[in-house]
Amino acid sequence: MGAAVAASGQWHDDDGVRMPAGDAHAWLPGHNQTVCGVPLSRAGLRVFPHVPWEYRDTDVLGPNDRVGHVCEHCLAALRPRRRRGEKAGWTRTSPRP
Repeated sequence: MGAAVAASGQWHDDDGVRMPAGDAHAWLPGHNQTVCGVPLSRAGLRVFPHVPWEYRDTDVLGPNDRVGHVCEHCLAALRPRRRRGEKAGWTRTSPRP
């Protein structure tokens, strides 16, 4: 099972399902803290085991998004990593002499 969302607030969609709002963190079900180490109860975070953590570094949150901030530490902790010896996904097109 992958990471789910823990957030500081909540809202209900049209079907009445709880959804995260406010500050969002990654949370592994069965743990009492977020991936970045913030304790759930002390920080007042609510868990959403039915909402998978699908945030990326390139996501841009707009004024209409209920989630206002995504934890950068959680993003970094769950960023896919390259294997040793694997090349980067880009190449320089005009290298300097």
